[in-house]
Amino acid sequence: MNDIRRTILWVIFGFSMVLLWDKWQVHNGNRGTFFPAPVQQAATPSSANKPLPADLPAAAGAAPRAPSIATTTEQAAPLTREKIVIETDVFHAVLDSQGGTLSELELKHYNEQSRNRSFMDSIKGLFGMPVPAVESTPVVLMEDGSPAMRYVAQTGLLNTVDAGASFPNHLTPMSALPGSRVLADGENTLEVTFESQPQGGLKYRKTYVFKRGDYSIRVKHEVVNVGDQSRDAQLYLQLVRHGTVASGNMMGANTFAGPAAYTEEKKFHKIPFADIEKQKAEVPPPADNGWIAMVQHYFVSAWLLNAPDGQNLQREFRVKRLGDNQYSVAMVMPLGSIAPGASETVDSDLYAGPQEERKLEVLAPGLELVKDYGVFTIISKPLYWLLNQLHTVLGNWGWSIVGLVLLLKIAFYWLNAKAYSSMAKMKAINPKITEMRARLKDKPQQMQQEMMRIYREEKVNPMGGCFPIVIQIPVFIALYWVLLSSVEMRNAPWIGWIQDLSTPDPFFILPFLMMLSSLLQTALNPAPPDPMQAKMMWLMPLMFSVMFFFFPAGLVLYWLTNNVLSIAQQWVINTRMGVPPQFNLPKFK
Repeated sequence: MNDIRRTILWVIFGFSMVLLWDKWQVHNGNRGTFFPAPVQQAATPSSANKPLPADLPAAAGAAPRAPSIATTTEQAAPLTREKIVIETDVFHAVLDSQGGTLSELELKHYNEQSRNRSFMDSIKGLFGMPVPAVESTPVVLMEDGSPAMRYVAQTGLLNTVDAGASFPNHLTPMSALPGSRVLADGENTLEVTFESQPQGGLKYRKTYVFKRGDYSIRVKHEVVNVGDQSRDAQLYLQLVRHGTVASGNMMGANTFAGPAAYTEEKKFHKIPFADIEKQKAEVPPPADNGWIAMVQHYFVSAWLLNAPDGQNLQREFRVKRLGDNQYSVAMVMPLGSIAPGASETVDSDLYAGPQEERKLEVLAPGLELVKDYGVFTIISKPLYWLLNQLHTVLGNWGWSIVGLVLLLKIAFYWLNAKAYSSMAKMKAINPKITEMRARLKDKPQQMQQEMMRIYREEKVNPMGGCFPIVIQIPVFIALYWVLLSSVEMRNAPWIGWIQDLSTPDPFFILPFLMMLSSLLQTALNPAPPDPMQAKMMWLMPLMFSVMFFFFPAGLVLYWLTNNVLSIAQQWVINTRMGVPPQFNLPKFK
């Protein structure tokens, strides 16, 4: 009776942990695992009570008439807008002459694959036969289409003295200077310059520098005072993005999407769209270092400032809801007083591309943290490093996962060996336990005491076999986030029918094999003396395996390889201890 109660309590405890995890997912802005709520877009205020829109709020503690970045409802460009199309080896970009804004950006080396294959094509792929090429289109990172999908990079100037007089900003008509628009063969850089007419006594010139093979775009800002008196101005760099967040996978998990900021004091800081909507967003205090970013699954855009050697550029961080489900994150830098005829130059970088750790960490401190590993970053980062090292040798991410499991099994060998030894001892004394339970079935208290005596005399820990599994769970979850977050896994093939390790197995072959391996492991383990516990030992792998039908193929491959190696290790240890391996089949009566 006590064993049944313990079993029920363990089941309740496990289910409670699942529910707590589900609520933790919801608390962090992700969809729930078992009770996913639909993703809600931010409600737009009615025109009756809608305040005058502004891209950026006034700085904390600023005067009531502090300047704010203008929006399309405050100004209208009187001149015809020109769309400048840029072609490089990695980008198809569109620069808008209104403000010199980066309004469209396609990543040529990353595709959105269409999975509308026929059934026969899938069968051919399963057996490694040639199939028609999968249709694909480049990933569109930025676009200036409908408000529901708008995502642009803007810059401009703010008037810090007279809020009623504006300087050139992202709504100001600018002219593109003549020059090449295509990065030709043999060339390593392509420059495109926009220049505004004087406005408020200042002329603003912005130059984009595209480099071959580089997702970091150098943006040079030149502010010239063409007036007859000094001008005080601020330069702002901002990213505007829609607030629609893609739903998670079948298990509700998803990486973070939204603004982020970094300073040496605040470190990496996510700013959820929901917090901006509720006006509860926490932004870093003003600093002389740091950057801003707009993060999404696999890709990121970030504004970085290049300070001259030995100098620090003071900057302020702002976020704002713009209406129509759009949000902005910005850095604002004071340019100081610019004398008549003088100019001020600021260099910046706009990174817009994949979340590749090795590239991001050399661009700016903490930039690699935009790759979302969840709460297990401390484990995930070493796992990714090891996985990446294996890939440099093996050249295939699937086989790299297999190699990673093999190394982990070697690292945990002593722990697993001890656990399997405990299981073997349990199997050896199982007949004695069974006989004792039958003899004392009407005396539960005496049965419990006798069982504990047998365990002490035989030096057996009934929970010893569970410890390695508990140890491996954090590693399992950490690797899950590695596979979910790593852009390298995106569309990465393994063998045959597995053409994308970041998505579920289309034929459910790996999950089915994983389920069989889990059942085989259960059969090799000693059957619990209590019939109820024995049934639970068989039901738990079945219920656990169901989740794997919706997990990324790479993660299922990891767990399947782990099971196969564990079975082999358990078989060898049992044989060495003189306990012949045998299969304990379930008895459901």
